[in-house]
Amino acid sequence: MHATERENLILRLLQERGFIGFQELDQRLDASPATIRRDLERLDGEGRIERVRGGARLAGPAETPSPDRPQLRGVPFHENIARHTAEKAAIGRAAAALCRPGEAVIIDGGSTTLQMCHHLEALELQVLTNSLHIVSALLPQPGTRISIPGGTVFREQNIVLSAFEDDGASRYHASKMFLGAEAVGRHGIMQSDILLVQAERGLLNRADELILLVDSSKFAASAGHVVCGLGELDLVITDPGLSAAHRQMLEDADVRVVIAEG
Repeated sequence: MHATERENLILRLLQERGFIGFQELDQRLDASPATIRRDLERLDGEGRIERVRGGARLAGPAETPSPDRPQLRGVPFHENIARHTAEKAAIGRAAAALCRPGEAVIIDGGSTTLQMCHHLEALELQVLTNSLHIVSALLPQPGTRISIPGGTVFREQNIVLSAFEDDGASRYHASKMFLGAEAVGRHGIMQSDILLVQAERGLLNRADELILLVDSSKFAASAGHVVCGLGELDLVITDPGLSAAHRQMLEDADVRVVIAEG
């Protein structure tokens, strides 16, 4: 297969899906892994795709939030936290059990990620978070060191977001990032607001391991913007309501699944 044919197939697959994993490309393309990596690097350098953990996604122009829209789209935090509370509590416990004493971690804002905070006190972690709710939950823990990025406070979600890369967190590196999602599907994890997507993408490459915390209802939801592809995730923690089809979807993307029992 010639380079032009490989590039056309890569671009066609990305236009259909938004993201494709390296392992699938290795199976679909008649070329060595080194050749595929060079193809991806060349397309990335031309600005046609974006290399990401585990594969590539389609590059596109960044959307700029409108100045007359000061609130994020999506469900306000005070509404979201009251949904699926038992499932979220179990997921939070399971996530906290993965942390090791003294680790540096990133905890993304969300009603499910919040549930892990109550189980972290004895670990004396270093935590970077964009959530004021998570800051509030961690403040009573004297051994937990808390950092937040710079940006704008969005009151309904109680999170700090910046559309710019210079948010003060560029030198932070974590062993794990715990993140939530508004929806999960075959294209990846999704949020409805582009500013939230941009901020989360800025954190993804600052962690060695990406761990998604979502209750099973998120697999039936829909949202507009892809944060990352399934192949970029290392682990998903969810509840027993996860369907066999959705579990197979994750396992096909080489994502480990943990079912948190209440």
